[in-house]
Amino acid sequence: MYRNGVLEKEGFPVEDVSEYVQDPDNTVWFDLCRPTQRDLRVLEEELSLHELAVEDVVSGHQRPKVDLYDRHLFITVYGVHVDDGRLAPVEVDLFVTANALVTIREDERFDIRQVMRRWDATDERLGVNGVSFLLHGLLDYVVDGHLDYVDDVDGRVDDLEEQIFDEDRPVDGRALQRTIYELRREIARFRKVAMPMREVLGTLLRRNQGLVAGTPMAPYYEDVYDHVIRVDEWLESIRDQLANLRETRLAQQGMRLNEIMKRLTGWAAIIAVPTLITGFYGMNVPYPGYARGWGFWLSAVLIAGISVGLYAAFKKRDWL
Repeated sequence: MYRNGVLEKEGFPVEDVSEYVQDPDNTVWFDLCRPTQRDLRVLEEELSLHELAVEDVVSGHQRPKVDLYDRHLFITVYGVHVDDGRLAPVEVDLFVTANALVTIREDERFDIRQVMRRWDATDERLGVNGVSFLLHGLLDYVVDGHLDYVDDVDGRVDDLEEQIFDEDRPVDGRALQRTIYELRREIARFRKVAMPMREVLGTLLRRNQGLVAGTPMAPYYEDVYDHVIRVDEWLESIRDQLANLRETRLAQQGMRLNEIMKRLTGWAAIIAVPTLITGFYGMNVPYPGYARGWGFWLSAVLIAGISVGLYAAFKKRDWL
């Protein structure tokens, strides 16, 4: 519990929340990790939460959103967690009243201690803004996590670009295609939790929403909103990069196939000449030079001369 921005009490049971929130100078933050049905029932009674909002917490897997009820807001956001190199978003549900903030975490992968450190590191003068200050710190932490994740993916895409165009390093085509596919799949999953954040921040900043609009915290929420837009634009850029990488790889494979076919065709033309001549001189009928020594030498000269001539002509045209 904070009073006028100063921490006064901590570690109390949820049953005491209703008593503290009666004083408008108090701000209460309560955190639950994997709550039980009983925990949610007690919380619903203490803060007069809407049953539909509590039902959303129980069902889980909500899209990022802001639901407006008579006495509180219900917000769902997702923190970024990477498990074994793969994205594993963590759902965080928030109940926001005039002077109380409740955070409900899906599990401990969302480190609430990092949010607390951010609150403690912020200018103490902002602490008097109560719930809007606490909510800003949490949303800012979530969106910064989105930015860090997008930055990491962007670096991986840049590495793929260098790998494709690095002639000194052989490219495993199958592994490269699999990596591009996995990145596209992760970006698609991440967009589902990152893109709606623009709507979340936009709702909080609306003029008819008294929690943020017209308060000293509004510029700080605008800053978070700018970061959300940056994440969205960065995501679109990465999607375009991945699409271009895939097309470039397919074009490279097509060009490589054309080079191989061109060389095979050239060698086939060269080999066809000796086959033609030896086939002609292998007929069992009289022909110029039949059963004569000069006929053998004539065929040998024709084979060598025409083959060398074709090779030189193909090489000059870069067909071999």
